[in-house]
Amino acid sequence: MKQNKKILTILGSTGSIGKQTLDVVSSLNGMYEIGYLTVNKNIKELEKQAETFNPKGVVIKEEEYYRDFVKTTRFKGEILCGEEAVIYAAADEQNDIVVSSLVGFSGVLPTLKAIEKGIDVALANKETLVAAGEIITREAEKSGSKIIAVDSEHSAVLQSLVGEDDKSIEKIILTASGGPFLNKNIDEFEGITAREALRHPNWSMGNKITIDSATMMNKGFEVIEAYWLFGVEINQIDVVIHPQSIIHSMVQFVDGSIKAQLGLPDMRIPISYALTYPNRLKYDFPRLDLAKIGSLTFLKPDVEKFPCLDLAYKALEIGGTAPAVLNAANEIAVEAFLNEKIKFTDIHKVIQFALGKIEIKQNPSIEEIVSIDKLTRKLTSNFITNL
Repeated sequence: MKQNKKILTILGSTGSIGKQTLDVVSSLNGMYEIGYLTVNKNIKELEKQAETFNPKGVVIKEEEYYRDFVKTTRFKGEILCGEEAVIYAAADEQNDIVVSSLVGFSGVLPTLKAIEKGIDVALANKETLVAAGEIITREAEKSGSKIIAVDSEHSAVLQSLVGEDDKSIEKIILTASGGPFLNKNIDEFEGITAREALRHPNWSMGNKITIDSATMMNKGFEVIEAYWLFGVEINQIDVVIHPQSIIHSMVQFVDGSIKAQLGLPDMRIPISYALTYPNRLKYDFPRLDLAKIGSLTFLKPDVEKFPCLDLAYKALEIGGTAPAVLNAANEIAVEAFLNEKIKFTDIHKVIQFALGKIEIKQNPSIEEIVSIDKLTRKLTSNFITNL
């Protein structure tokens, strides 16, 4: 029997979204009880979280860190290890909602298993819908699971659609900050370092998503996500550069009117909306002062400077396993860039190679997507070695 409190499991509790989710939970006056907290290897932070929130159980993906945690922890709950344990935690039938904030393709299978069980998912893992959007949305429809966007852009669209008929949508307009290199000359891109790329002007995020923002692949992923989340056509999804990151996205309707959601760049706002959807609760988050902001500006994306955005549109148009290839190649390329194995300008070349090299399969099964993901990683790693 479920208790009166809702049970919340967080996949990736020590990452940026995971920690901010727990911050929001602390403000919700006991609305949620923590089911499982899962981490890759940050057992020091996990220990603090377990002591504060007393979850039902914890999962450490990496065995070495699991052994260390078991030896030193004061936590008395369930302690599990490995990828299968992450899936087990996500699909636990006591869960009312799962916050999926794992990084990369690792979030796909746990999120899918939670959805198959009819558990609602607050989705912060972009790669789930990018790599397996068709399967994820089909299974959610079958099970009755609600997928509630945590990304600020998709949360903004969701909020703008409250009270509207989906058939009245003419266009979804996703805003992008432009990242740290919006005003940098394209001739200087080849010399961009990882340290420079990790200095996002507005948001504090993990390394992988920050690099994706710098290349604008992050926005490309959001285009693919929007396609699956809101049931629109590809040509109904636009991207506009908005450096201030105050308007988080907009919806244009068939009568020509536009609704937008505005707010400071604070991820706790879309997280809190996802956890209490469709209701809103009062929080003491900082408020937006439009007079202080002064002006809001908008620009068209330059796909010559940011070709990853164009590649994402193309992968979505191809369909099938193409977005999974896009995602896997991007993960490998970003990791290689962070490890100084390739240049910033090589990232899109690696992705382009993978999309041209790997045979695309339409209407894939989840097993085929997993297989394509592994193949793409192998081929792109070899390609990077020979660059």
